[in-house]
Amino acid sequence: MDRAEQRTEGTGRSGDPAPATPFDVRWIHGSPSAKRNTDPDIQVHAYDEHTVILRQNMAIDYEAPFMFLLFGTGRALLIDTGATASADHFPLRRVVDEVMESWLARHPRDDYGLLVLHTHPHGDHVAGDGQFTGRPGTVVVDAALDSAWDFFGFHDDPGAGARVDLGGRVLECLATPGHHEAAVTFFDPWTGFLLTGDTVYPGRLYVEDWPAFTRSVDRLIDFCARRPVTHVLGCHIEMTREPGRDYPVRTTYQPDEPPLEMTTDQLSDIRRAIESVGPRPGRHVFDDFVICRTGTPGED
Repeated sequence: MDRAEQRTEGTGRSGDPAPATPFDVRWIHGSPSAKRNTDPDIQVHAYDEHTVILRQNMAIDYEAPFMFLLFGTGRALLIDTGATASADHFPLRRVVDEVMESWLARHPRDDYGLLVLHTHPHGDHVAGDGQFTGRPGTVVVDAALDSAWDFFGFHDDPGAGARVDLGGRVLECLATPGHHEAAVTFFDPWTGFLLTGDTVYPGRLYVEDWPAFTRSVDRLIDFCARRPVTHVLGCHIEMTREPGRDYPVRTTYQPDEPPLEMTTDQLSDIRRAIESVGPRPGRHVFDDFVICRTGTPGED
């Protein structure tokens, strides 16, 4: 893992990442009949040797969230645990164990741990936490504001950021409230991924705190100007490939999905959309996303 090991010094900028690897993958996207769905419960896509992206089957839960399993030399990190608690219906721990066992067979080491963190505490991102209770060598950090922000140290200075060291792979973590008060964004210098949870993704951006969301988008744009970000990755796909058209809520068949990965330029598109929306609550449709602003115009 030499490339990652070269990125652990200094401020976390860590030099230039390898060229962005295209996402050569067709994500499972449901089927016309959920009862006759034959997709795996969890799709496993190896982006590279040390980076795995998981997607939950829509037949299990229409949210079909994405999760991220990142390997360092000292431990692995799982970001989010999906929308379903039952291991019988959603065998997340079994799949994670299998992927980790395969990785360890290629990269043998003793006492290899697993850290579980979250982008935010909504149910479709934390439901599988209980599957990891009692798993040896595993630390699950509760996603709620007090526990998560204590872990990252955000209570002392939310603007300072934090780092999580996996061994040869150091992630930068940013407090990015707006969608949820406890929302966190992760930057992985190994891949150049900016993992934005439900703050930014090709779908409906639900905003519960408009001023905080605006500040978070500004922060992400500034961060990307100073870091070698290759892809912006959220946790859902809800848009179609037709500009400005999203799939209805609770859809379990999305055959015309756009890519999961977004660009840093699209962050600027979201910032311009924020200006366009202004003080108006409601649903505001743009080509690559929909902003759903809750609250009242007087909250700013």
